[in-house]
Amino acid sequence: MNKPQSFFHLHLISDATGETLLAAGRAASAQYKDARAIEHIYPLIRTEKQVAKVFEDIEEEPGIILYTVVDQKLARGIDERCAAMGLPCVSVLEPVLTVFQSYLGTPAGRRVGAQHVLDADYFRRIDALNFTMEHDDGQLPLNMDDADIVLIGISRTSKTPTSIYLANRGIKTANIPIVLGVPVPESLVAASKPLIVGLIATAERISHVRQNRILGNSSTYEATDYVDRASITEELAYARQICTRHNWPMIDVSRRSIEETAAAIVALRGKNR
Repeated sequence: MNKPQSFFHLHLISDATGETLLAAGRAASAQYKDARAIEHIYPLIRTEKQVAKVFEDIEEEPGIILYTVVDQKLARGIDERCAAMGLPCVSVLEPVLTVFQSYLGTPAGRRVGAQHVLDADYFRRIDALNFTMEHDDGQLPLNMDDADIVLIGISRTSKTPTSIYLANRGIKTANIPIVLGVPVPESLVAASKPLIVGLIATAERISHVRQNRILGNSSTYEATDYVDRASITEELAYARQICTRHNWPMIDVSRRSIEETAAAIVALRGKNR
C-alpha cells in the first residue's frame, strides 16, 4: 500500500543563478518518493539586506535550506539564522571547496558566479545551440559534416530535447526523422565527422507518447497509423534496419531520461574518437 505523499518546503539561496542548487536539491528530493519539495528559489543574493528579506519568507514557510554563497560573512549569517530558527541548513559548495583546497594546497578565489563567465566555452555552447536549432527535425541536411553528433529515429524518440541538452554542453547536434520507406539523406550516409546514433524505444512507449501528443493537439489530427502499435513496430524495424546497415549504434530510450540518454551518447562519442 502506497503512503500518502507529504510536502515540505525547500529554500534555495544562491549568489548566482541558482542552477547548481536546484540540480542538487532535486537530486536529493528524488530519493524520497513519498515526499515532494515545494521549491523556493532566491537567486542573486549578495547583501545582508537581501538575506534578511529571504529569511522573512522562510519564517512564513520553514523547511530545509540549501545555499551556495561564496562570501563567507554572508554564509556565516545564513548559518546563524538557521541555527536560531532550528532549521537544517547546508552550504552545498563548501565541502567541495574544502576538498579542492586540501588537494590543491590553495584557497578558492571565492568569485561569485564564476561558472557563468563569458569565456570561449560559453560562446561555444551558444554556437552549438544555434546550430542545433537550425538543424532540428531534418532541416539543412546538406552540411551534416559540420555536426558533432547526428541523432536519427522515428517520431517521438526524444530526438529534439536530447539534441538541445547536448547543445547546452557545447556539442553541435543535428537530428533527422526516420520515416517508413523513406531513405535517409545521402549527405548523412556520406558524413565522416559526426557520430550518428539511432534512438529507439518500445512500440508501447512510443504509442503512449504519441497518444499524449494527439490529446494535446487542438487541431484535427489523423491518429490511426500514428498510434497503432503494429505500425510503430514496422517503423522501428525499418529504423533498426537502417542503423544496422550503416553500422550506426542504437540507444533504447524507453526507460531513460533525456539526461541519461545524453550521457550514453557522450560515452559513445568518447569511444569513437
